[in-house]
Amino acid sequence: MSELSTVILLGSARNPGNTYHLAQALADKLQASLLDLNRYQIKPFDYAFQNQDDDFPGLIREVLSYERIILASPVYWYAPSGSMKIFMDRLSDLLKINKPLGRQLRSKRAAVLATGSDAVPADCFEQVFTHSFAYLGMQYDGMLYASCDEDFIHEQHAKAIDSFCRGRHAE
Repeated sequence: MSELSTVILLGSARNPGNTYHLAQALADKLQASLLDLNRYQIKPFDYAFQNQDDDFPGLIREVLSYERIILASPVYWYAPSGSMKIFMDRLSDLLKINKPLGRQLRSKRAAVLATGSDAVPADCFEQVFTHSFAYLGMQYDGMLYASCDEDFIHEQHAKAIDSFCRGRHAE
């Protein structure tokens, strides 16, 4: 898995929190770029497309320069974080007003990183991503989930991180 140029998009309300630590560990292992969505001003999706003066157009151009896109989010009420959901909603821009950029997603690989307090995330969490990636024509490489009762402890997840990097998506 590690030979592809990779970007990890971090969508978390708490940095540096558990999802940040998992994303950073994977970024180090894969020599991936880590971009924190909190550093960008991304407005919600707007059917009138009057939101084009924010950071999304520039961010998505940067993201599309990578071969693999990994979305990292804590599990909030069985769903991605608000910042991740806003980013994903804005992908609709690429289907409506910037189709040439949207078509570039078809050649990309995608994966998900997540942390949460449950031993295993509810199926509906991953389905948000798998259905979106399938609709966009992206190849899905799986999800790496780290259950964290309190703080992220790298040693507890090192084997899963290594397995994920080798393309085996064990938990």
